[in-house]
Amino acid sequence: MKKLYLIRHAKSSWDNPGSTDFERPLNKRGKRDAPFMGKLLKKENVEPDLIISSPAVRALTTAEFFAKEIGYSKNKILKDENIYEAGLRELEDIVQNIPDDKTVILLFGHNPGLTHYVNHLGDKYIENMPTCSVAGIEFDVKSWKEIERDKGKIVMFEYPKKYFI
Repeated sequence: MKKLYLIRHAKSSWDNPGSTDFERPLNKRGKRDAPFMGKLLKKENVEPDLIISSPAVRALTTAEFFAKEIGYSKNKILKDENIYEAGLRELEDIVQNIPDDKTVILLFGHNPGLTHYVNHLGDKYIENMPTCSVAGIEFDVKSWKEIERDKGKIVMFEYPKKYFI
């Protein structure tokens, strides 16, 4: 059994027009939502063997907030530049190359790639992965290389707006 949690970065700031898209930080709401959602995963006893994140500031910062809440060292977060602006093929390559001794993975990235990927893998349609949303998918496989279209069962779909108005 393999478990993959696809997590879209928290809400980012557009306040600094001089920043590149890659450099955009989290805004106030993002800094509130990321720890909250990390605590939610901890409450659900999600214990990752590996956290992989886009190195974009907003995604990596989100991953660091989650790591802190679930007791995972932020120094062990694997940064993969292929996640930034990734489509289905890139995300599939990243996931299928995860070492098989890892069972529970948190992958932090961006839309539209994550929404397309969750719908590619899962048994339920998710219209959109909002900022800081978490889609948990289980796979009845022994190897990450076996993960492919429609093989996953979506066991969690959480996002901050369910809890905050």
